[in-house]
Amino acid sequence: MKTFYNVYAICAFAAIGGGLFGFDISSMSGVLGTNAYKNYFGHPTGYRQGGITASMPAGSLFGALSSSFIADKLSRRTAIQIAALIWIIGAILQTASNGVALLCVGRVVGGISIGIASAIVPVYQSEIAPKEIRGRVVSLQQWAITWGILIQYFIQYGASFVDGGPKAPNQGTSAFRIPWGIQMVPGAILFVGMFFFPRSPRWLASKNRWEEALQTLAHLHGGGDTTNPKVLAEYHEIEEALRFEREQAATSFKALTQPRIFKRVILGMSIQMWSQLCGMNIMMYYIVYIMRGAGIADELLTSSIQYIINVVMTLPAIIWLDRTGRRPALLLGSFGMMTFLFISGAIQASYGQPNMNPDTRSEISWILVNKPGPSKGVVACSYLFVATFATTWGPTSWTYPSEIFPAKVRAKAVSLATASNWIWNCALAFAVPPLLQKINWKMYMIFAAFNGLALIHMFLTAPETKGKTLEEMDSVFDAGIPAWKTSAHKGSRLDQLQRDIEKGDVQVAAPIESVQPKI
Repeated sequence: MKTFYNVYAICAFAAIGGGLFGFDISSMSGVLGTNAYKNYFGHPTGYRQGGITASMPAGSLFGALSSSFIADKLSRRTAIQIAALIWIIGAILQTASNGVALLCVGRVVGGISIGIASAIVPVYQSEIAPKEIRGRVVSLQQWAITWGILIQYFIQYGASFVDGGPKAPNQGTSAFRIPWGIQMVPGAILFVGMFFFPRSPRWLASKNRWEEALQTLAHLHGGGDTTNPKVLAEYHEIEEALRFEREQAATSFKALTQPRIFKRVILGMSIQMWSQLCGMNIMMYYIVYIMRGAGIADELLTSSIQYIINVVMTLPAIIWLDRTGRRPALLLGSFGMMTFLFISGAIQASYGQPNMNPDTRSEISWILVNKPGPSKGVVACSYLFVATFATTWGPTSWTYPSEIFPAKVRAKAVSLATASNWIWNCALAFAVPPLLQKINWKMYMIFAAFNGLALIHMFLTAPETKGKTLEEMDSVFDAGIPAWKTSAHKGSRLDQLQRDIEKGDVQVAAPIESVQPKI
């Protein structure tokens, strides 16, 4: 079978696993405003709607926690394929749902798939990519999420016009069954396509399949030449890192509790936690409610603009993350999102009023009425908030946790970080509808404060990791340099090792049959 080794192609295709997450987000947000969904599922609001939405991240929590066992035993590639199969099953159940119970079961199953994919895709990408573009290609995970949101939203938007449109009193169930059924397509593409890409060289090395590991590294980073100094330097780094970890004689679970690793586990989990508590969930899951509260007439169309912004503004992060670094993205992103949430909350507090309409009060308790200026201000803040997240925390929250852990514990540590994402995702998906009802504009102030806390936390604890190999992360975190001073720390050990190999000062003991000159 033909195997493709272009790093961008591999990481972009694997990112379809992230796209599944995006498909799920808008598979729910896109139907909230249709009578087909409201009538068939009994007009769910408050905790009932929160429970339906939260069933997906609840499944994702389980999927994330189980992902490392699959990825370590069967390989990162196989774990992604298993996630794709589970996704197809979940989509079938959602499409066939005959009530809230089966809908929730389908979303839980789909969530298991997303949990596995969201944990392992960044690990696979980071282990495939060279250090110079690692941030860029892992950011493709977030870009795929934004594309999944956008594509599925417009599928939902188009399907909402069947049977008389979203406001038709007796709109049929095709309005949600068609887009939910289409979700199977990306899952099938992902499952089949991954057969044409290599396994992670670092996973191969961890299984003592050194010959395959070197050959894969050569195809990925050396044009197939196993004597390439860069390939041999990276091979040597992987070999030394694995030897050191095995000499520690600790199981991967026990290693997670060692102080030098545990602080990274907490950091990875915290970054994923803050990526949820920043408030992006409000803007994605319940944007229809927000636009309706702002007095926007066509909330479905206005919401779609936000999804387009999310896609477009992720591109700068993909292009610049490996140049500007991770720390600036985290710090500037927190500050920007905090600012826009405070402004939005203040506008709503100053110009809004209680919703007295009995038809919509169950969904929104605070509205802007005949206030075109303030309404546009709320929409503008929403758009600017999403643009800020897309260029900063969105990509970085997936990139950073995938690169800071040693090989022996990487899959398990990243699964814990991703599980943190899904714990808070589940909590917020469940809690936001009643928060919109009960404390309305004050909710924005709460999430703005979370961004302020994230800013302080990241400033104190998150060192810069750009330009370092995965095997150098121990030096980054164990050097004793304060996090706020690491942005100026440049250079990579791999570059010097490559030069030493080129000069003949260092000899790398690679498998003999791998380094024979071609005749």
